[in-house]
Amino acid sequence: MKKNSALYRLVLVFLFTGTLNACSDLFFFPSRQLIQTPDNLGLAYQDIELRAADATALHAWFLPAVGKPRGSILFLHGNAENISTHIYNVRWLPAAGYQVLLLDYRGFGRSSGSPSLPDVFLDIDAAMNWLSETPEASGQALYILGQSLGASLMLHAASQYTNNTRLCGLVSDAAFTRYGEIVRHVANQAWLTWPVQYPLSLAGGRAYDPVDAVARLGSLPILFFHSADDQIIPFIYLDQLIAMHPGLSKRVVTSGPHTATFNQIENREILLRFLVRTGSPDACKQNPLN
Repeated sequence: MKKNSALYRLVLVFLFTGTLNACSDLFFFPSRQLIQTPDNLGLAYQDIELRAADATALHAWFLPAVGKPRGSILFLHGNAENISTHIYNVRWLPAAGYQVLLLDYRGFGRSSGSPSLPDVFLDIDAAMNWLSETPEASGQALYILGQSLGASLMLHAASQYTNNTRLCGLVSDAAFTRYGEIVRHVANQAWLTWPVQYPLSLAGGRAYDPVDAVARLGSLPILFFHSADDQIIPFIYLDQLIAMHPGLSKRVVTSGPHTATFNQIENREILLRFLVRTGSPDACKQNPLN
């Protein structure tokens, strides 16, 4: 999740409105304003218009690779702002040979509608379908990279894509385990909400909890990042998620603030090695990650 203040807003809204029954839209804090476009960062791009299964119009950016593409990546950002701020996390990938589709969920940026669970999974489906079918990514290995809420959404969404033979791996950066658990964690931080942390934890999307979904991902390789310094999503969730994954996974303990992972060159290199090792037709879904 992008900002600590956004999480505290979540808990306070739950507390003062009394909405303790699956008001999952309160996990999202979108911004409509795009503060920049990729060309401001020296990146070539295409505006992509998508349509979810419920006819919601969605907006995304497609960043083509520099030179011959080595693979294509769907990027799912955190709970606040929009792709114009989160682009910093992936702007280096095209130069490394990887195409990136940056999706704004409904209600974010230029995407219409209002975000909520489970509707945002229709948005992810639309983006994944486009990346699977577009000629720009034809025959390429596909990946999903999610950060914070985006990583947590990814783990559930990907459990529906296990039959996609081109999906070669997932990259999870600072995912949480359960929606109720992250609400309780934040409520526990403040004296005002501490007494109601357990009732608050009953709210949210238990049917979409990442820790349950990861158990359904079979042999799909997952590269897990999480900062030991993370003050937003507890570091302990990393091993809880890994313990539930029946397939190959790699555990990477990073340092620094929440979702600042790819500010560090060594983490970029770890990601690129993962993509190379899992990206060939023979290796997809079965290569060792060490």
